[in-house]
Amino acid sequence: MVILVLALVAGGCPIPAIVFAFGLDERTVADWQRKAGSHAKTIQEQVVCQGQVDVGQVQGDELYVKTQGGTVWMATAMSVFSRLFLWGAVAPQRDTALVTQVVAQVRAAALVGRPILWAVDGFAAWASSVLRVFRDPLRTGKRGRPRLVIWADLHIVQVVKQYTGRKLTGVDRRLAYGCMRCAQTIMEATQVTLGVINTAYIERLNATFRTWLPALTRRSRTPARQVPHLEAAMFWMGVVYNFCRVHATLQGTPAMAADLTDHVWSVRELLFYRIRRE
Repeated sequence: MVILVLALVAGGCPIPAIVFAFGLDERTVADWQRKAGSHAKTIQEQVVCQGQVDVGQVQGDELYVKTQGGTVWMATAMSVFSRLFLWGAVAPQRDTALVTQVVAQVRAAALVGRPILWAVDGFAAWASSVLRVFRDPLRTGKRGRPRLVIWADLHIVQVVKQYTGRKLTGVDRRLAYGCMRCAQTIMEATQVTLGVINTAYIERLNATFRTWLPALTRRSRTPARQVPHLEAAMFWMGVVYNFCRVHATLQGTPAMAADLTDHVWSVRELLFYRIRRE
């Protein structure tokens, strides 16, 4: 029963509908989701964020949901080539702290020494956080604290959309750091369809989050939209997306495309994954 219910939750079935169909207590289902989300977050840390992913092009973006108590923000990042969801964070404010949580975990996932292109929107916190986090100490053999230097092959492009009212009137692509020619080369190596540098992949992922997470739509009740509940739902859905859902363009899961596993995981396998206790 628990596995079936959590599979339905990961597929976007609203909790009230599950409660009605199976005669469960809503608090019980919410508790299962909370525990599954905590478990999924640890899987993401112990499998994805271990410095083994050749991330290539990373896209980052934010989305928000309005509640009776105010706005809640979610920041997410993904690797374009594998479609791997790298990390997400939830907070009441859209600020540097929110974005830095995501950038720090992408840094933990990234294979050191490989070229990286960050494609983000115009929110300045992305570029500043990437430049602060993607640094390593420069070993000189001298005494004292070594100077931190930015990764050699790091590039950041901001994709700023311009609107007149609600109509999109233009897109401005700005090099925030690095080399535009190198950024274009990374883009061509990581995207299935060529074109211009964009944030379309992360926007599609966020649209998927909106489809599968009732807490991001008007179908949900206000308490489910608060930060802890939304974070648990995000990680549970994100890890199911990474390890259990086959993508037609990949002929496998994002985790398989990123060489993190060699098979499609079942929801049962995900729930029974043995967590390392540290």
